[in-house]
Order: sequence, then C-alpha cells, then structure tokens
Amino acid sequence: MRNSNITFTNIVIAITVFMYIVQINLSAGGLVLGLNMYMIYEDFWWQPLSTMFAHGGIGHLGMNMFVLYQFGNAVERYKGKTTFFITYFIFGLLTSLLSFLYILYFNNQVNLVGASGAICALLGYVALVDSYQRKGIITWILLISVAPLLLGLPIAWYSHLIGLVVGFLGGMILRKVKL
Repeated sequence: MRNSNITFTNIVIAITVFMYIVQINLSAGGLVLGLNMYMIYEDFWWQPLSTMFAHGGIGHLGMNMFVLYQFGNAVERYKGKTTFFITYFIFGLLTSLLSFLYILYFNNQVNLVGASGAICALLGYVALVDSYQRKGIITWILLISVAPLLLGLPIAWYSHLIGLVVGFLGGMILRKVKL
C-alpha cells in the first residue's frame, strides 16, 4: 500500500520547516540565508537557493507551505516529479536571481526571505497549463503583491511578479520539450 502523503512536495515542505528552525537558531540566520547584498559582498553564493527556505516568521512560513502543499502536490500528481522540480527549484532559482537584480539596482537594503517567488513560479506554470485557473491565479498573485504594500507591509512584490512571469514563460519552454 502506497502512502500518498510521501510526495516530493511534502518532503520539500518538511525540509523548509526544518530549515526555518535552523534559521531561527542561527545568529543572523535570516541575513545569512536570505537574499541580500551579502551574496556579493561576503560571497554568500548559496542565497538564491537558501532564500526559498528562509522565512520572516511562522505565519509567513505557514501561508507559503499551505499554498505549496496545494499546488505543488497537484503539479506533481498530474505532471510528475520532474516537472514539479523544474517549476519549483529551477524556476525558483531563476526568480531569485532576477529578484536579486531588482535588489541590486533598485533597493539594496532589502533582505529577501521566503518561498513566495518559487511558489509564484509554480503558479505561473499552473496558470499556463490550466486556463480555468489562470484568472484566479493572476488575481491572487496581484492581490498578495499589492494589498500588503497598501497596508505598509514590507513585501517582495517584485519577486511574486517575476515568479509568475518566469513560471508562465518557462512553462512554454517545458511544453515545447514535452514536460
């Protein structure tokens, strides 16, 4: 009997929770694992990946993992582990690197933490392949990007939008290679 709870997505969620525990127990863990100017100044080359595991608090972590659980497992179930890996990790890394360019050129005081960029890349892919959900996904990403700004909350809206575009465009490439 196969346990349906042991999916690659759920393993990623467990690793993310574990890394959050590591982060909060490291001195300046958010700065070390987040994405910021230390990537260049201190050669913190791991930050484009580690930022996907670092979070700004338990609520931030919980919300991101809830969305990842829903959409990651759906992509994994219907498109396979390879497609999930590409849309979350490869597109997520690309989103981190492009977000870093935003930080570098527009706001180098930012410390970017969270899986939101990678999750938005995954959602961008879902928006491409599932036209029924497209408007809802785009509306949701715009809402989570703009509403907190209007409330004065520090949010990486650019990472959400970059992720959406990377996931959508990357999904077009995946379609061409039949993934």
